Amino acid sequence: MRQVIAHLEASKIREIANAGMGRKDVLAFWFGESDEVTPGVIRRAAIESLESGETFYSQNCGLPELREALAQYMGESHPTAGVDAGRIVVTSGGVSALMLAVQALVDAGDEVVIVTPVWPNLVAQPTIMGAQVRCVPLRPQGGAWGLDVPALLRAITARTKLLIVNAPNNPTGWTLAREEQQQILAHCRSTGTWILADEVYEKLYYEPTAHGCAPSFLDVAAPDDRLLVAHSFSKSFLMTGWRLGWLVLPEALVDAMGKLIEFNTSCASVFSQRAALAALAYRKEITPRVVEHFKTCRDTLVPLLAAVPGVQVAAAHGGMYAFFRLEGFDDSMAVAKRLVAEAGLGLAPGDAFGPEAQGWLRWCFASKDPSRLVEGVRRLREWLELQRAP
Repeated sequence: MRQVIAHLEASKIREIANAGMGRKDVLAFWFGESDEVTPGVIRRAAIESLESGETFYSQNCGLPELREALAQYMGESHPTAGVDAGRIVVTSGGVSALMLAVQALVDAGDEVVIVTPVWPNLVAQPTIMGAQVRCVPLRPQGGAWGLDVPALLRAITARTKLLIVNAPNNPTGWTLAREEQQQILAHCRSTGTWILADEVYEKLYYEPTAHGCAPSFLDVAAPDDRLLVAHSFSKSFLMTGWRLGWLVLPEALVDAMGKLIEFNTSCASVFSQRAALAALAYRKEITPRVVEHFKTCRDTLVPLLAAVPGVQVAAAHGGMYAFFRLEGFDDSMAVAKRLVAEAGLGLAPGDAFGPEAQGWLRWCFASKDPSRLVEGVRRLREWLELQRAP
């Protein structure tokens, strides 16, 4: 076995979940997914596909009709980006899209800069390829996290092959402003650095915008810029288990990406792609409802957390998480384990996302029933009171 694989750290989120899975008394908020099932119209499309016998391979880059539908969908959100079907490849999940992008761009020894804290897979993927990873941390202030753009630009040099940015960010909810994207893109053009933008949470954005999504690098980039943007059906369509995503990339890379897909998964399953077509056909009914409900969940959870003595938290502009700090509890892994065992509350430990998030906890607020969030805060408050009792 390659040493880099042997030394990969197992998921700390999974470690917490494994400690509580199967316990009916545990309220689970550890994974980044809603507890609401995929809408029926999407599920029925997949069933119809299977019943009609669509159990064979499809094109490496996805069904042509799905690529066309995705181009129309992206054009609605990013009308100036020039995204056509020839710039889109369909992947077996958003995580596959990200891994394919890294495989396409990164050689062993290349330098990769990543903005952290971030979903741990984004650090692991270039590490698996043998890259030299440099992390530029976000900084918290009053519970909200922000980027020191000059510090990031100083870290990106002519040696930097790839910059990886996830915004809206998992776990912090931090989102890049349009002006920041312009600065970063201009600097990466000057250094010859590729940008991999993980924008899977772009529709889960709670500030008013013209096109109903967070700022995207696509809005400021040219079609031939060194930019790949990863998306997923998982979050805003409630399709985490379907494992379907897509990449927007320069057209010159599409053929090479098709080869990589062949050598990784061959193609996405046809029935999942039929489900995705149904999701896109009903996007104006599904996604706005999901976003409005998640906003209700956020606005239920965050004020309750903020009212707990010793909690530092701010409402995220995007994503599906409340990221908060407990005063006096600096080992987030130990706290998360104790909360499962002693309070029946399942949260993700902050240090799963990078050392700068030690002492923080991530709470996925995408709950079908917001009363679960209320009960979860009650359990947290009672547990804290017991720890602080004389």
